[in-house]
Amino acid sequence: MITSFPAFDTLDFPTPTRETLDQAYEAIGAALDNDDLATGLALFDAQRRAYESWSALVELRFSQDTRNANYVAARDYADSLTPYATNLETQIKKRVLARREDAQTHLGAHVLALWDADITTFDVRIEAMLAEEARLCAEYTALLASGEIAFRGERHNLSGLEPFQQDSDRATRHEAEAARWGFYEANGEQLDRIFDDLVRLRTGMAHTLGFDSYIDLGYRRMRRTDYNAQDVARFRERIASHVTPLVQALLQRRQLEMGWDSLKAWDEALVDPRGNPGPAGDYDLMIARAREMFTRLDESGEMAAFFTEMVEKNYLDLKNRAGKAGGGFCTSFSTQGTPFIFANFNGTHGDIGVFTHEMGHAFQNWKSRGLPMIDMLWPTMEGAEIHSMGLEFLTWPEIDLLVEEGAGERYRRLHLIESLSFLPYGACVDHFQHEIYAKPGMSPEERHATWQRLEKQYLPWRDWGDLAYPAKGGRWQAQRHIYNSPFYYIDYTLALCVALQIWLIAQVDAPRALELYRGLCEAGGSQAFCSLVRNAGLTVPFEDDALAEIVDEAEQMLMM
Repeated sequence: MITSFPAFDTLDFPTPTRETLDQAYEAIGAALDNDDLATGLALFDAQRRAYESWSALVELRFSQDTRNANYVAARDYADSLTPYATNLETQIKKRVLARREDAQTHLGAHVLALWDADITTFDVRIEAMLAEEARLCAEYTALLASGEIAFRGERHNLSGLEPFQQDSDRATRHEAEAARWGFYEANGEQLDRIFDDLVRLRTGMAHTLGFDSYIDLGYRRMRRTDYNAQDVARFRERIASHVTPLVQALLQRRQLEMGWDSLKAWDEALVDPRGNPGPAGDYDLMIARAREMFTRLDESGEMAAFFTEMVEKNYLDLKNRAGKAGGGFCTSFSTQGTPFIFANFNGTHGDIGVFTHEMGHAFQNWKSRGLPMIDMLWPTMEGAEIHSMGLEFLTWPEIDLLVEEGAGERYRRLHLIESLSFLPYGACVDHFQHEIYAKPGMSPEERHATWQRLEKQYLPWRDWGDLAYPAKGGRWQAQRHIYNSPFYYIDYTLALCVALQIWLIAQVDAPRALELYRGLCEAGGSQAFCSLVRNAGLTVPFEDDALAEIVDEAEQMLMM
């Protein structure tokens, strides 16, 4: 049963200070001193939930209005305080891990493995570096949110340009892409400087902590406990060998269907020869239709009731507006057990994708809210993305409700093509980051050249034509994860490999696929990625044949 959400507007978490943090952690330490591990862990979990809820709300408000001086100040304060809180947290983890046998009884092997990784990623010597890293990430976010781009007599932010980038008129698409990349070129020096500072800073943190490069530290910060960079490299190779040729064939067919003399980068976003299908209507209609969609999908009524609570208690912010950070995400307030969805609707089919994607995150977080430790509420990122991408595919039977009249089948085809096309791009983003952090002394020009080379490897069809800035290798600067969440991108491709397996099951047994999905959501972050996948009866993406059946089925469906 769905327990009523507290109204979002009533959330108000106390602002911590160094003094209040010291008091809270003194109480935790006292319980451990008294050999009361259960009480100490309970206090520790409650403290971490309180801090994370406050921090999530601060970050959300900043994302909602990056120009609000109070929100900016609160974000800056949180950025400066978090390293201090992390130090206190790390010291408790070290104390608990020193009593591993007793701790495992309370926490389990998976949480201990996460903590083993955590304690190697922080030391007071990098406290100031972490604060500076957060400041630079905020600078990048604010810079992209500040974009007011002139286009055909109006001004748009980056999200507002997207409808024109997939317009049926080729000249419009080209002009929109030129306007978009004009913004990045105008800010190119600043973007290079921010990233150069981030790479040097992160490499410095890694060396201070005793790692050879940031790659090792980055994997531990991502809490990857059951696979390594070599596994990921082999997975990227399989994408290049199995998926890239299929995507190239699909694009060549599209070129013939459209009658283009050549395929340009600004043509790739137009997937459907009749024009990409759009949403069914305005925001209010989409919300009403979504409620009906979840009612039809889930006979238990759970999904519809959950979505109704999110709507009625204002846990959605989906409309694009000036000053709002770009992109979409799902955050949560673990003291309440409630998730929140942030997005930027712009009237394209992407609104449908981002909505179903973030709803998958939200539903998982809600289903696993009762797990005993904060470390279990979310899986590690590649596990979490299974739930988001999985729901994108599970909504297929009723997705007609969210798509313009008569375009449901066209949307399903577009969604599958875009999903497959994403795999080589995601592999390219990941490979780029491995090369960057393996050679942190690269100049900005060398970084652009590296992207240019890898883009030709994973996306050999891409032709930027007269768009000089991305043609020289500047495309990566539009990928927020590269700046703000290093190494968080291959996660999407790993999860998509699993979500596509759920899609295959749903083609023949939709109820079974939904229950498998519900079970994955309930498991939350109670296991590492590979264990979650195997225990669900699915194939781990690192195995040799993980992509074969998916590519074969997709090819049969799309190349008919």
